[in-house]
Formats: sequence, structure tokens, C-alpha cells
Amino acid sequence: MSNCVSVVLGQDGWSVTYTTQSICTLKGSSVDLFCSYTYPRGKVTTTFWFTKMEAGIEPEDLGQDPEYADRLEYHGDKKKDCTLKITDLRERDSATYKFRLLTDQEGGKYSGSPGVTLSVTGLQVKVTGGHQDKTLTCSTTCTLTDNPTYIWYKNGQHRDESTSPQYKYSVSNDYDASYSCAVKGHEDLHSPAVCVQGQSCNRVTYTKRRICVLKESTVDISCTYVGYYSTTSSFWFRSDKSTPEDLTTNPGYAGRVEYTGTYRGPFTLRITDLREEDSAGYRFTFKADNFDWGHSFPGTTLSVTGLQVKVTPAAEGQKTLTCITTCTLTDNPTYIWYKNGQHLDESTSPQYKDPVSDDYEDSYSCAVKGHEDLHSPAVCVQGQSCNRVTYTKRRICVLKGSTVDISCTYVGYYSTTSSFWFRSDKSTPEDLTRDPGYASRVEYTGTYGVPFTLRISNLREDDSAEYRFTFKTNNFDWGHSFPGTTLFVTGNKYYTV
Repeated sequence: MSNCVSVVLGQDGWSVTYTTQSICTLKGSSVDLFCSYTYPRGKVTTTFWFTKMEAGIEPEDLGQDPEYADRLEYHGDKKKDCTLKITDLRERDSATYKFRLLTDQEGGKYSGSPGVTLSVTGLQVKVTGGHQDKTLTCSTTCTLTDNPTYIWYKNGQHRDESTSPQYKYSVSNDYDASYSCAVKGHEDLHSPAVCVQGQSCNRVTYTKRRICVLKESTVDISCTYVGYYSTTSSFWFRSDKSTPEDLTTNPGYAGRVEYTGTYRGPFTLRITDLREEDSAGYRFTFKADNFDWGHSFPGTTLSVTGLQVKVTPAAEGQKTLTCITTCTLTDNPTYIWYKNGQHLDESTSPQYKDPVSDDYEDSYSCAVKGHEDLHSPAVCVQGQSCNRVTYTKRRICVLKGSTVDISCTYVGYYSTTSSFWFRSDKSTPEDLTRDPGYASRVEYTGTYGVPFTLRISNLREDDSAEYRFTFKTNNFDWGHSFPGTTLFVTGNKYYTV
């Protein structure tokens, strides 16, 4: 373990400086690999970090590795600063990281050695000693950097803080007692709770510590729990509330929350129609006649995000497109790309890999497989007059017999010759005003550049479908594969989407 400045000098003025040569940090946390560089002459054309290098083969840029998708933040836009941030760390991220730069001069390539050795570890409570005299240690596979403060919990209640990884108080011999540890500043990354006697102690184990999902989608947050005594009640609550409040009674979640599961099996909180303000820590509590699982024990942190297409300049006047989120999406999603409303490509990388069009008429949008209706807004790559359609709402749920307005705004680079709404489950797009199933129930209002609305009256349950909008010009037809608005029609006045 080293925590000193390491300056690596190359020949003829090349150098790379790594502020810290060795780092040990927690799984699920973030790390900064601080770095700066110098070079003798010319112009820097390429900079990147890598972990593997074979003789005679150019190493792979970590930014192109799907394993690191959405988890890298490179500070290379600052002069001679090559600092790299890695978020949502995994144990398999443990490796030696090196920085490489290329210039426009002959032989202008350099890799900084020895690099930064990163070790990623989880926390475990290790129990040693006899029946009456036990010692608890918050154990890691490497020595954590920066002398952390350890936090201890007993039965989910905050118990102690210390710079020592050993628990300093007497350990309970009660069969109902469980212990867990965390590191200050990373309380959500606590260890699993362990029993000190037997295996029936009170404990809660969360399936995931952090979840990042799309706005308007559905999420399942789950845990397993064991109680030494018979449970009398249990519920989920938001940790940012002053007192624990059962989410099923919270007006902000009305019609959007459901509990499923039982004791010892995964007990799940399902939240539908997610909103960005649902981003919070969620905790589970259970009660017995003489016991209440501690409310201070960290739970699962939920982050809710939308999708945006980021356009950045690249080499030789080209542009790079990235499907960005405010957090790293859970479960390594597959990204889908659309150009002018047509399905283009699918990839595990959030970056669009094909050449980007330079035409002023072209727009791009991205989505995540399985959530195609939650796509990003379409963006122009040149100017602001490209072809695009923006739906006002992605999902709508209304009562049978009522009337609904489904709307969008559209922009066309060329003069529009026709436009209409259609159901996406039809083999070919058919104007709804000509569909006998909608006779006398469909009306269009609005015009180009303002909300263009499809109104359907006297709704039936079989009107439930996805509705899309298309427009045409003399030399262009807005792509029919672009997702639209999904309508749910229900006969029940108590409904959720």
C-alpha cells in the first residue's frame, strides 16, 4: 500500500504523474484516479486509460468497454489533467490502471507506468472467540485507503463509531442479536448482518443497495428478513422522512405502491409510474411484541432518471452521440438508437458507434431495450430544424367511456404534405380517421409546430394500444418504428399504470 506522489519521467520530456499509486475502496462507491501529464511537442490527438496491454497491440480505451458503460468520468478536457473517476465500483474493477496519450508527431505515443493499482472490496463481519467471549471485526480483502471510521449496528440500530475495525463493546450472547458494520460516508454500503448465536437472529438483508431506473417505469425493491420473535407488522418507508411512514399510506404514492412476498422470502416493494422525486433511500422495518427493527439501518437507494442524447464534437469535424443518464442504469441495459424515427442499432454501449450524419434534416434518439416507449427526446446534430416528433406523454391510463387527448409536437425540415395518427399494432400504418373501428370517435386538432392532438371519445377497453404519429414530405417519411404514446383503458376507477 502506497499513498505518496509517484512521478514517472519519460524520455525527451514525456511524463505521467499519478498522485496515488495504490487505492483500496468499497464496492458500490466511486474513486478518483488523480493524474497529470506532460509531453515535449506537437498536438495531443488522443488520450485514454487502459488496464491491459499486449506487445505490438494498441491497448483498448476503457471508455469503449461495455463493462464501464456510464461509469467513467474523464477530466481530460482540462489542460494536462488526466484524472479519471469510476463510479458504482465492482470487485472485478480491481486492476492496474494506466494513462496513454498520442500526439500528431512521429513516434508520439506514451503510456505512464507503473499506473494506479485499484483494489475493490466489500465489508464482512467476522466473528471470532468462544461462546462467552466473542470479538467482531469489520473485515475487508484489502486495507481501506484514508483511515476510515467504522460504524456498527446492533439489530439495525446505530451503536458505535471508531477508527478501529474491531467492535469495542461487549458482544451480546442473545440469540436475537445481529451485528453489521459500515464505513462513515458510505453507510448505504454496509455489510450483511450476522448472528452471534445460532442463525435465527433479527436481521434484514437487502437484495440491492443501489438501483437506477428510468422515469415512468416500474421498480421492485426487495429484502429478506428474519425475526427471532413472531412478527406483528412490517412495511417500507422513505428514510428522508422524520418518522417512518408506511408507503401504502403516503398520498404521494397513492395507487403506485404494492407489497408482495412473505417472511423469509423476498419481501418486495413495487413502485409504478416512477417520478424523479421518487429518488430516495427506502428502508424496511418489522415489529414483534417486544422488538422493533432499527430505523437507522441503511436500506436501498433508488435513483430515477430520464434519457438524453448528448452530442459532442469528435475528430475531423465528426460528432459523437451518447445516451446519457443521471445515474448508472441497473442490470447492464441494451441501448437502442433511432434516426429520423427509424430503428438503427442496438448495443450494450451508451455510445452510438456508426458515423453520425452531418445533414441538417437528421435527428437522433435513444431508448433502453424493454422500455422503448421511454425514449429520449430526439435531437438535431446540425442546427435546430431537423425532423423530429416529441410526444407530450409516454403513457396514459383513463376510464372506459371517457375521452382522451393524445398529443405531440413535430418539426419537419421540408414542407409537410400529410400527417396522421395510427395504431402501432397494425401491420401497416393506417390513418385512424379512416379506421371503421374508430368511426365518429376520432378527431385531430392542432397544426405544425404546436401540439397536434388525437382525441378519442367513448373509449373502449380494446382501444388500449400504442398510438404513433407520422408525417410526410415530398422526399421524407417520418419513421414508423419510433415509439409513441401507450394508452390503457380500464373499467375500474381504481387503477395504476
